[in-house]
Amino acid sequence: MVVICCLFRFRLRAHNRDMPPITTTVGPLHHLRFQVADAVAHITLNHAPYNLLTVPMMREIATVIESLNSRSDVKCMLLDSSQKVFSYGISREDSRPDRVFHTLEAFNGIFQAILETSKPLIVAVDGQAVGTGCELVALGDLVVATPRAQFAQPEVKLGIFPPFASVLLPAVIGPKRTYEMILTGEPLTALEAKQLGFVNRLVPEEDLHQAVADVLNRIVQFSGPVLEMTKKVISSTMGLPVREAIRQSQDIYLNQLMALEDAQEGIRAVAENRRPVWRNR
Repeated sequence: MVVICCLFRFRLRAHNRDMPPITTTVGPLHHLRFQVADAVAHITLNHAPYNLLTVPMMREIATVIESLNSRSDVKCMLLDSSQKVFSYGISREDSRPDRVFHTLEAFNGIFQAILETSKPLIVAVDGQAVGTGCELVALGDLVVATPRAQFAQPEVKLGIFPPFASVLLPAVIGPKRTYEMILTGEPLTALEAKQLGFVNRLVPEEDLHQAVADVLNRIVQFSGPVLEMTKKVISSTMGLPVREAIRQSQDIYLNQLMALEDAQEGIRAVAENRRPVWRNR
């Protein structure tokens, strides 16, 4: 299934005038396009024609995401594609048994980078996402898609299983639907993905640009550190026993959130009946 994440030039409203100057921290990119503007890090898969995920390409993705760790000018990430597909998954060469260790290691680098960055990841989808391409979409926190989007894990047809989807999908679409999707290799349509919660918003093709821009504009108006801490709580407590999850959430709230200048500013703004002025600290 092809996830087409078209290349957009989003013009986002500037919500914070205290942002530091934009700097680049990555070297030359051969398989991606990357830019930071208006608090959004825009990452575009750019490996014609099918965005096959090679080891070098996956390392580039991980490196770009890791470069955002200390950037206070970035509040969220947008992932899309310049091709007619989002990604057809791992390249044939990197699927060979003698190279599979390096392939898994490279994709695990993306997974770890997304978890450690804690910046919300929005994925725009307008076509097919297959195999590891689908797993990449599954790592998104919010997915905006069009009716052309499809999602497939066809690895069983090749005599293998998808190691990341097997773990990620049950929490997203439920265990029964995960079994069906992986054991049959049949794709999810965009509508099915929306109904199952894999896709957050399903919009007409012509509205995708504006729909993604609306989501980004909504997110970047808030405090960057608060957004990151919120994602950290959600991602780190999923799967924990409820009592342990609540304890951990409260601990972060009391000992980390309340130490932020922005948390204190938000409380003052409510008391003073005004809009908060975020310092992203």
